[in-house]
Amino acid sequence: MTEIRIICVGKVKEPHYRKGIDHFLKMIRRKCTVSILECPDQPTPDQASQAVEKQILQVEGERILSRIRREDYVVALCIDGKQYSSEEWTLLIRKWTDRAASSGGALVFVIGGSLGLSDAVVRRAAVKLSFSALTFPHQMMRMILCEQLARALEQSGTMM
Repeated sequence: MTEIRIICVGKVKEPHYRKGIDHFLKMIRRKCTVSILECPDQPTPDQASQAVEKQILQVEGERILSRIRREDYVVALCIDGKQYSSEEWTLLIRKWTDRAASSGGALVFVIGGSLGLSDAVVRRAAVKLSFSALTFPHQMMRMILCEQLARALEQSGTMM
């Protein structure tokens, strides 16, 4: 059975986001194995310099990379990533899960914290994905990703 992992920086604190995420995870689990791995976020001081922000990204990036295996197929959620239609998304999920399974790995989605993702994490990814040119809080993005995964898996109509 296909394994999907979502690696995120930070925790979801708001109950309405947790409830939505749990709802969509139940739907996803009807079709495949899914897990969410949370990495602690680094506190970002107000008016942090670019050097401090770069250091924070590096620390968070190392935490993320430590949870990715060599054989995993990685998709990084980035505001400057490629956007797809719902139809393309459904086809891509099938393609990406097949690639991950053929290498003995998982399909891994990575969601960064308030500063985004480190260059090292983006370089590790096979795909840079964007759901919108807008910026969303990482808690909301986690719920949107879960909803879109549930929808794509439901539309594919088969077990993955």
